[in-house]
Amino acid sequence: MRALISVSDKSGVENFAKELVTLGYEIISTGGTYNKLKDAGIAVIEANEVTKFPECFEGRVKTLNPYIHGGILHRRDKQSHLDQAQELGVEGIDLVCVNLYPFKATIEKTDDFEEIIENIDIGGPAMVRSAAKNFDSVIIVTDVIDYDLVLNNLKNDTNTVEFRRDMMIKAYEHTAAYDSMIANYMNKRFNGGFGAKQFIVGSKVFDTRYGENPHQKGALYEFDTQFTNKFKTVKGEASFNNMGDISGAARIAAAFGKDNAVCIVKHGNPCGFAIKDTLLDSYIEALKCDPVSAFGGVVAVNGTVDKELAEKMNEIFLEVIFAASFTPEAVAVFDSKKRIKLFEQGTQYLELANDAIDFKRVDGGFVFQDADKVKEDEVRNSELKSTRIATEQEVKDMEIAYKIASLTKSNCVVYVKDSAMVAVGMGMTSRVDASKAALRKAEDMGIDVKGAVLASEAFFPFRDSIDAAAEAGVKCVIEPGGSIRDDEIIDAANEYDMALYFSGIRHFLH
Repeated sequence: MRALISVSDKSGVENFAKELVTLGYEIISTGGTYNKLKDAGIAVIEANEVTKFPECFEGRVKTLNPYIHGGILHRRDKQSHLDQAQELGVEGIDLVCVNLYPFKATIEKTDDFEEIIENIDIGGPAMVRSAAKNFDSVIIVTDVIDYDLVLNNLKNDTNTVEFRRDMMIKAYEHTAAYDSMIANYMNKRFNGGFGAKQFIVGSKVFDTRYGENPHQKGALYEFDTQFTNKFKTVKGEASFNNMGDISGAARIAAAFGKDNAVCIVKHGNPCGFAIKDTLLDSYIEALKCDPVSAFGGVVAVNGTVDKELAEKMNEIFLEVIFAASFTPEAVAVFDSKKRIKLFEQGTQYLELANDAIDFKRVDGGFVFQDADKVKEDEVRNSELKSTRIATEQEVKDMEIAYKIASLTKSNCVVYVKDSAMVAVGMGMTSRVDASKAALRKAEDMGIDVKGAVLASEAFFPFRDSIDAAAEAGVKCVIEPGGSIRDDEIIDAANEYDMALYFSGIRHFLH
């Protein structure tokens, strides 16, 4: 039996090769892997002894040879293949262990295009694909975490076709992801990120119990181990719908750096938010905005949930709490609640992935775009359009309201007072309806919005939203501007002695 080992990530390769030799395998290797195995005292054959051809063109060509690929690809169940292999002097290769040149690490550390090009693997993917194609006879290994699995199957005589098929699937996932990464990089470098093909690749983290509804399957996939590293289950099982709400709540709560931000979300939209002196106070104030919607909701906490905060949260039914971390005493508070789910990042504050791209499923395909972000100075650089100037507290409230509005379904408006959201209208077909719906809800909750700041993610097309806000006692408004009736909006603000700011940047979220 023969095994070909040629790896970029050499962790664990010496022990793997030693074990294979013990099991009766003859080892073939190339380049740095060959040297490492040889230095470790492992009997190893250099690839050029098999190919009968030297490595050439500065190592660009090593394994692209019929003695290698013939040894991998010829079918062991066809006598004609076996006869031809014997006639040509091609010996079988029964296991291929390859991981590829570190293209991702290269583009992260350098912009030198020549170095980047040299870190595009050619022979590696070719061997992986060859071995995967002939999985009926050949084991393909592309991940160092599978070394023990492979050895156990060989030692226990469980090297079944089903096992090799699983390894085959993983191998093609590996090469597909690798080629997708290269294509996306080249399109980003030369075509502004919008080439003829767009590849979206994720790695499965876990299956959800089901999709949005019980008759649908679902799973969570991640980019660059974002969830593997920063999503830890403390209690319960995350559902498909939970993950959307957790993401929405966390994006808002984490948008304020190290502030004591707490966000409550229901069905993807915020129904409570506050930043106060403590996380407990923030939660109490956030809950006041809409305690009815908060029932069964998802809460994101930008910090550590302690026992006192946990006890307060435990007073109502919450489906999910997502926090930077939980104290053991806080977790114990929720022990008796069977339905609540707790997840943490294991960090001091919530940390966002800050994905550079965004996409949305449409019938028959997807639309793809650069991710939207509110710049740190976007509010403070907004243009004053009114006679009245905002107070410092109103500026703080504008920053909060504006960021929340950017992360709330359009059409939306957000009212913030003393660093707490007091009313929100979202997902409406007209902006004035969103404004009025928010104020009606605030009135139902007994919340006084007088003195609040109003933020809109897009321009007000008519002054009617300003009229409604003024009637409620709003004294400061921020919006992008850009309507043909901006002058009417400005006149209305001055008429009511409001501070009015135009950011010049729209933040639709559809």
